[in-house]
Amino acid sequence: MTMDNLSKVILDNVRAEAEDIIKQAEEKAQQKIESARIQQNSRYEEEKTRLLAEAHNEAARIKAQSSISTRIELLKAKNEIIDDIVAKVKKSLANYPDKASLAVNCIREGIQAGGAETVIVQVAPEDIEKVRDIIKKDKELSSRISEIKELKCSGGSIVEDSESGISIDNTFDTRLESLLPKVLPEISQELFGL
Repeated sequence: MTMDNLSKVILDNVRAEAEDIIKQAEEKAQQKIESARIQQNSRYEEEKTRLLAEAHNEAARIKAQSSISTRIELLKAKNEIIDDIVAKVKKSLANYPDKASLAVNCIREGIQAGGAETVIVQVAPEDIEKVRDIIKKDKELSSRISEIKELKCSGGSIVEDSESGISIDNTFDTRLESLLPKVLPEISQELFGL
């Protein structure tokens, strides 16, 4: 082989090796690029999934908060209606035309319940004169009442044992307050279907 041929063979081998090295380098670079692209897509999908989950959680939180706010507003409105009804009942009781007779009935009930021989009676200021007149006409009742006092209330009476000081609150306010827990569920059912 001549020197030229030998040179040519060596150059061809070197060229082939160089091309092979370049080809391998290009393949490695392509693999690294593909791997980086896959990692990039994977990170993108993970971030997208995380952001969507956060958005769904935030939407659920806002919806729940809105639902709670709506329920609170509804309960406030219902309570206002019930409070208005109770206020009207109290006003109606306070303005009842024969309230003094009802107060005397409350006095009788208080005396019977307490069983005291003599009692001190408290009634609403606007009823006190009528109550005194009614009691004066009833000998048995007047014999058991030692004193009649004024009491700031809408009606009814408080009957207090003169000796022990034990009292029975038979005022309209107290009776209504004790009655409300029993009737409010019925009122709610009637008004709101609850």
